[in-house]
Amino acid sequence: MNSSNLLAGILMTVLAGVVFSTMDTIGKQLTTVLPVLEIVWGRYFFQTLLMTGYLYRTSGTRFLKTKRPVLQFVRGGMLLAATLLMYFGLVHVPLADATSVMFFSPIIITILSVIFLKEKVGIHRIAAVVAGFCGVMLIVRPGASGTDPYLLLPLAAALVNALYMLLTRQLAGSDEAPATQFNTTAVGTVILTFLVIPVWVTPSLPTFGLMVLIGFVGSIGHFSLVSAFRHAPASLLSPFLYSQVLASTALSVLYFGDHLRLTTVLGTAVLIGSGLYIWWRENRKARVKAGLTGDL
Repeated sequence: MNSSNLLAGILMTVLAGVVFSTMDTIGKQLTTVLPVLEIVWGRYFFQTLLMTGYLYRTSGTRFLKTKRPVLQFVRGGMLLAATLLMYFGLVHVPLADATSVMFFSPIIITILSVIFLKEKVGIHRIAAVVAGFCGVMLIVRPGASGTDPYLLLPLAAALVNALYMLLTRQLAGSDEAPATQFNTTAVGTVILTFLVIPVWVTPSLPTFGLMVLIGFVGSIGHFSLVSAFRHAPASLLSPFLYSQVLASTALSVLYFGDHLRLTTVLGTAVLIGSGLYIWWRENRKARVKAGLTGDL
């Protein structure tokens, strides 16, 4: 990997973060006229259509075959659950707050890795986990005057998203990359097609256009991220995903007119710092194992 590839990977990762925040902005706007289930269906359905066309062109019908169908189904279901929790939360809470809380996922992944994968963590990563938890508490402010209980929805989404990421780890490195890409949204599309029928509201033409757009934008974000990881390792690019938090904060203030509380700003800063520290320790640990640096 040369410097130009790394720079390309960084730029594509930042683009993905901005695109995902734009997608959530469209989704939050649509919650004023459509049920959440219908909005998420639109995102999943049209993204799956685009993904199907792309995968068929690049891999034939190989993306329809998987040796681990149960794991693929559970993983897709986890992502769907996280998306629904996030969008139900966006109906009631500012975009900036919801996005910041969602980025509690790296902290939760560290905790779940200890519980389920029996990974060992040192005092430094424990401190980062505690700091990240404090960051979330600053944003959610349990028991404080004006606390919004709906912030628990993106917090639950962060937990489910962490489980989704752990399942993604289990599928990484296998020969099922096309199937994994397809099932990321295909599973949710099938489930939502049945769930959306009782609550369906016929959208106006402009609203339907936004439903198509949200799927298209989601696809752009996905392809940007995939392209980024082709240029540089995910371990190097992960910190730049925090561009989504920054973009969501800007859109929350400029587009929706939300006011940022000082506790939200401080909590977000602590969360990002904790996530970056865990990322740094993970990479340092990997370098130690490879004999590229000193002791931890």
